[in-house]
Amino acid sequence: MPTPDPTLRHGPVQLPDDPTGIEEAHDVLAAEEFAMPAPVAGVGGVLERRGGARGGGLVLLAALALLALLLIGRRRRG
Repeated sequence: MPTPDPTLRHGPVQLPDDPTGIEEAHDVLAAEEFAMPAPVAGVGGVLERRGGARGGGLVLLAALALLALLLIGRRRRG
C-alpha cells in the first residue's frame, strides 16, 4: 500500500494575527446584517424588464403558430 511522501509534509500552519486587533469574532456575512431589498413588480422590477405575463404569452403563441405551420407542411407533403 502506498504511503505519503514525508518531503511533501509541512509543519503546522501559523496564521498571522488580525490586523484590526479585534480579538472577538467580527467577520459576519453582509447578507446576515443587511437584507437585500425585494424588487417591486411592475415598477422597474423583474417582471417588467422581462416582458411580464404578456411576453410569456406571446412566446407561447408564437410557438403554437410554428407548431401549427409545421403540422400543415407535413400534411401537404404526405
